Amino acid sequence: MTKPPGSPVRQFSVLLQNRAGAMEALLRLLQKEGVALLGMSLQDSRDATVARIVVSDPDTAERVFIEKGIPHTTCLLVVVAMRDPSRELQECLRHLRLAETNLDFSYALMPHPEGKTLVAFHVEDHEFGSSVLRCSGMTVLYEEDLSR
Repeated sequence: MTKPPGSPVRQFSVLLQNRAGAMEALLRLLQKEGVALLGMSLQDSRDATVARIVVSDPDTAERVFIEKGIPHTTCLLVVVAMRDPSRELQECLRHLRLAETNLDFSYALMPHPEGKTLVAFHVEDHEFGSSVLRCSGMTVLYEEDLSR
């Protein structure tokens, strides 16, 4: 039985000052609001750092960012749960290539409570990429699956 799609996983790209403790301060702020970090990828430059983050409660995180004036953007990710990541990651990449869809970036999330490896993909067309992976038998997760 195929599970119907849920709400897409949202990623925040947050602009942080390039200084010691900036990411820790962001996480502390979110933690005060009961928001847990589920995954992150940092891109550093001399002047600023872009933190790509996935959180347990995106609505609350966005409210905090707006209230505190923290610069951010959002995008949608396709998140796949894998029991055998060395094989399944290659399968995901093969199916995306065969579907001729571009993979912009990817990173691993924190381990799932059930012990699965979670990998986030940002593809050029979220709905199409999600459909390709779902139809190929991959376990695609949605926001509801990640809320802890």
